[in-house]
Amino acid sequence: MELSRISSQVASQASTQIAAQMSLLLLRKTLELQTASITGLVQPAAPVSAPGNPPNLGNSIDVMA
Repeated sequence: MELSRISSQVASQASTQIAAQMSLLLLRKTLELQTASITGLVQPAAPVSAPGNPPNLGNSIDVMA
C-alpha cells in the first residue's frame, strides 16, 4: 500500500471516531435536558394533600328508588 493511502485511511477513521464521540455527547446532553424538563412538569402534578372529606362520606350506597 502507498503511504498516502494509509494516512488517508487513518485520518478518515479518526474523523469517524470523533464524529461518533460528538454524537454520543450530544445524545447524553439531550437526555439530560429531557430529564430536567420532564421533572419540571411532573413535580407540580403530584397530589398536594389528601381530600378533607368526612370519614363516613361514601361508605354506603342507597339502592332503593
